[in-house]
Amino acid sequence: MTERRLISSGSKWEPMLGYSRAVVAGNTVYVSGTVGVEADGSVAPDMYGQAKRSLEIIAGALAQAGAGMDMVVRTRIFVTDVSRFEEIAKAHGEVFGEIRPATTIVEVTKLVDAAYMIEIEAVAVL
Repeated sequence: MTERRLISSGSKWEPMLGYSRAVVAGNTVYVSGTVGVEADGSVAPDMYGQAKRSLEIIAGALAQAGAGMDMVVRTRIFVTDVSRFEEIAKAHGEVFGEIRPATTIVEVTKLVDAAYMIEIEAVAVL
C-alpha cells in the first residue's frame, strides 16, 4: 500500500467526522472539500469572498504537504447558486488562470451550513 500522510487543519470536525484537511498518498495530495471560513468562524457574505478564502485554506493545506497551487491538476467546486458563476470564475481564475487544472462546477441544494455558498476540493501532484 502507498504510504499516507495526513494533513490537519486542527478543526474540531476532523476527528468527529473522521477526515483530514488533506491526505498525501504517494505523489498525490487530495484536499477535502473546503469552505471559506475565517479563523474566527465568520464567512464572507458573497460568493467571491468565500471562494477566495476557500482557495487560501487549500493553499495552506498544500503547503503543509510540500505542494503549491501550481501543482493542482483538478478542482471540484460545489455551489448553492451557479448563476453566480462570474464571481466563482473570478476567484478561481485569479489563482488558476495560467495553471488551468481540470475543473468541475456543480450546483447543490445546500452545504452543511446555510451561510456557506461554495465548497472547493483540489488534487495536486507532487
